[in-house]
Amino acid sequence: MENKIAVIDANNFFVSCERVFNPKLKNKPVVVLSNNDGCVVARSNEAKKLGIKMGEPFFKIQSLVKIYDIKYFSSNYKLYGDLSARMMNIINEFCPDVEIYSIDEAFVNLNFLPDDKINDFAIKLKKTIEKWIGIPVSIGISSSKTLAKLANDYAKKNPSTNGILNANDIENIDEFLNKFLVEDIWGVGRRISTKLYRNGIYTAKDLKYANPDIVDKIFHINGLRTQNELNGLSNYDVIAECSPKKSITCSRSFGNKVVDIEPLIEAVSNYTTQATLKLRQQNSLCKAILTFVSTSRFIENKYFNSDVQILENPTNYTPILIDKAVESIKKMYRKGYEYNKCGVILLNIISEDDYESDLFVDDNLNKKQNSLMKILDKINSNYGKNTISFASNLSKQKKWIMHREYLSNEYTTNWEQLLTIKI
Repeated sequence: MENKIAVIDANNFFVSCERVFNPKLKNKPVVVLSNNDGCVVARSNEAKKLGIKMGEPFFKIQSLVKIYDIKYFSSNYKLYGDLSARMMNIINEFCPDVEIYSIDEAFVNLNFLPDDKINDFAIKLKKTIEKWIGIPVSIGISSSKTLAKLANDYAKKNPSTNGILNANDIENIDEFLNKFLVEDIWGVGRRISTKLYRNGIYTAKDLKYANPDIVDKIFHINGLRTQNELNGLSNYDVIAECSPKKSITCSRSFGNKVVDIEPLIEAVSNYTTQATLKLRQQNSLCKAILTFVSTSRFIENKYFNSDVQILENPTNYTPILIDKAVESIKKMYRKGYEYNKCGVILLNIISEDDYESDLFVDDNLNKKQNSLMKILDKINSNYGKNTISFASNLSKQKKWIMHREYLSNEYTTNWEQLLTIKI
């Protein structure tokens, strides 16, 4: 029986999210910017046609913005994350095995469907997502993840497919593969593709029939797996359950340069709070926390340092981890530098179920800490982020917060920013 894997990918996801609550943006050139409004990280098709590239610094396209009335927005992570969760919930309702690959993309196993039902199923899923959430998606289907990704890419760029392509129905698959350069193949990238070009391997079809010894020499086992996938042999299964993260990082570039220690302490306290929330959400504990600070690497007077604090007992209790991070900041801080970034990394993460308490650990204290964190998380979940916060997170100035001057409303996650309609 031929394998059936589909990939569902939201089209220009960040831009599409902005358009859901602002229909005036439809058919207009739109870009979404990175942290501190520095670079373009998402583009509408109209913006792409104007020659705006992914990663283009925002200041470089100011002339185009004025000439073509390009609309621009800061990254609205809360809105995008919420709409992503809603999209994935719909996909989970349709499919038993779903692998969430990224914020806007998921692989699904369709082996539970007979071949003659696949296309109708894809049409229904696409229409449901677009009707219930307003996000346009493309769906690629094939016998392997790599072929499904190519089918998805083709469906997204060719209106004649109506956003859906089942590569298992293509009679001449080699002709189809010849349309793609090797750099367009999932998991290849520019560095590997350059080496493949040097060996006369230019297209996906070339890679499919290439000498396995050459493929192995260029990018080893992953290359051989990709080659197998192009031949229709599935080497990458759909992994329905996401395993807990083995490390959790939280860091941001500052909106303004920081020279004093107080803003650094405040920033690292906030990042630690965010990281430990993620830790609790996956029911885990950490045994160590790494804290780092840095200036820009492009200036002459640069500085970088990091410090690791090993915990006596694994924990997800925020106050303990904040204390450790602040202790590290105080140890690493040097006067005379303009800091532009700091962050924390939670290390040696284990499951709460795997932890066996030490003979000398106060279990009653642990229970009180766990109860306190559950109450705090529930209140912040019900009434909004930072409804209850730690004193070290609070300040009147927050110079370190990244710039987001063009932020749209958090339409789905903030009661005060719900969409209003005049009648």
